[in-house]
Parts: sequence; structure tokens; C-alpha cells
Amino acid sequence: MTATTASSLVIAGTEILPGTTHKLELACTKLYTDTTIGIPVFVKRGKRPGPILFLSAAIHGDELNGVEIINRVIHSKRLTNLRGTLIAVPVVNVYGVISQSRYLPDRRDLNRSFPGSPRGSLAARLAHTFLEEIVKQSDYGIDFHTGAIHRTNLPQIRANLDDEETSELAHAFGVPVLLNANLRDGSLRQCAADMGTRILLYEAGEALRFDELCIRAGVRGTFDVMRHLGMIPKSRSKRNVIEPVIARHSSWVRATDSGFVNHHKKLGDWVVKDDLLATISDPFGTILDTVKANKEGIIIGKQNIPLAQEGEAMYHIAYFHEEAEDIAETIEMMQDDLLPDGG
Repeated sequence: MTATTASSLVIAGTEILPGTTHKLELACTKLYTDTTIGIPVFVKRGKRPGPILFLSAAIHGDELNGVEIINRVIHSKRLTNLRGTLIAVPVVNVYGVISQSRYLPDRRDLNRSFPGSPRGSLAARLAHTFLEEIVKQSDYGIDFHTGAIHRTNLPQIRANLDDEETSELAHAFGVPVLLNANLRDGSLRQCAADMGTRILLYEAGEALRFDELCIRAGVRGTFDVMRHLGMIPKSRSKRNVIEPVIARHSSWVRATDSGFVNHHKKLGDWVVKDDLLATISDPFGTILDTVKANKEGIIIGKQNIPLAQEGEAMYHIAYFHEEAEDIAETIEMMQDDLLPDGG
């Protein structure tokens, strides 16, 4: 029996009946102070059958845009006539959020700890709980991420685009760039795929920051995916259609020296080989070296601060089989739609 057709749904020991809404907690390992910690879970089950979709944020504890995206989704009137079930987990890595850290207290990366184990490390136990209670019961998922500290990502979807249904979901989300990202061992995406749960990973913005454009794009994309799945009614309003470009590969351009950085390119810029991305100078303003594009593509992630150590990742560039220089127009169209007042 698939998740979609299952008549019984139990999360955290609570049976979720059709037409009901619940706020639950998944039990976690206690803090040193014997304080109980729980993963907050919102579940809304429609009266009519349909897919089960999970939303997850803050698997990395310092990546917060997804928390606000989920908050706006679950408080929206668009869920009034929901078909199927929405499971929303705004904070997965509770420990990381408390300490404003990407990692868990055992210094492990939760998104490299799946499928986990009920008897393993803290990361393994948390991964196991989330996988068994949430992912295993879902047909689809959207996992929200941001760039690391001092790095910003252009709104993008990373997914297995070679799978036809996943590719359709990625296009429905409606952001400028889709990246056909390989599955990494120990990642949520990899384990979800093994379970037959199709999942999108939304990357946008910077760690420990709310970015309004990225949040609005995430909210709209989530509802567009739900419409595509038939979970909420189709929208009657007309708007510009985002035609994404599809990248098959990406890589980071790294600092060639240590010093102070002047950036010459920004997120979403189309660059060609040997384009000047940045200059690196000493404290007296003497240019030590230049950072140049190694291939033609689109900047989908970049460092923000004007400091760099030799070898540090500075620009994340996605590469395409075909030219996509009109990406700037697509990004501007998205900004005009979501921030018509300029933000």
C-alpha cells in the first residue's frame, strides 16, 4: 500500500484522521540539563484522498529561510480545500538551530547521516527518526536549504532530473535554475529515493538570514508543486511563466590568493571563460591576483564577505550544454513578480 492510498497515518503515536490538523513533537535525545527536546511537526490531512507531501527545513541548523517558508505555507488559506496530506517540519535539526550551527552537537552533518540508526550517534538517531516517521510515509518531499555562512545561493532546485516525474515537479516549482544534482551518500535525497519518495531540494539565500525574495519564491514554488499534484485547486490568476534553464554540472571557482576581495560579478550573472570575477588585494590596495571564470555558465552561488583565503570557494558556477544568456531576464521577471515594490 502506498502512502497516497493508505487509510491509516500515524505520526509520533498520533493517528491522523481525514479532515484533521495536528501540531506534534517527535521525541529527541535530551539536553545535558535533562531538558526534553522535540522536533515540531505540523500535519494537515484533507477530507479527500490525495498525495502525502512533506516539507522540511533546517536540516542544517543555521539555514533558516525554509522555516519562514513553511510558516507561511501552513498559515495560508490555500490549504482550506486540501486533498491528501501535508506534513510540515519547520525545524529538523533542533539542536543546530538552538546553537545557530549547521551541525549537531556531535559535530556531524545530519544531511550525511541518513538512513541513521536507533542505536547510533545523535545524528544517526535523529536521521532514523525523521526518516521513519516522516519520509517513509510520504510520496513526495521538498527540503529547504540555503547557502553556508557568508555565502548566498540563487533560488534553484536540485533534483534527479533524469526521473521524469521528479523533473515535472522541479519545473512546476518555477525558479530560474534547475540543477541535475547527483545523490550523495548519507543524504536525505538519497535515502528518500531508495524509499520511492520523490524529493526536491530548494537552495536559496544565505545561512542565518531571512531573504524575502527567496522566501516568497519558496512559498510560491511549494504551492505550485501542490497544484501540480492536485492537492490544492489551480490558480485563476495569470502571471509570468518561469522557464528554467537546466544545468547538468557545476563547480566552485576558488581564491587564488589570500587578501581583500572586490567582487566584479553577482548572482545570476552569465559568464564566459576568463571573465573577471574578482580581484584580490593586500591591505595597501595592491592587486595580488585576479579570479576568473574557468568555464561558461551562470553564477548560482557566491561568497559575500570581502575577505578570502587561498583555496577558499568564491563562486559556484553551473554549466549548460546550450547558452542561457537570457537567464538575467528570467531572474528579473521573478523579482518583479515577487517583489513588485522592490522589496
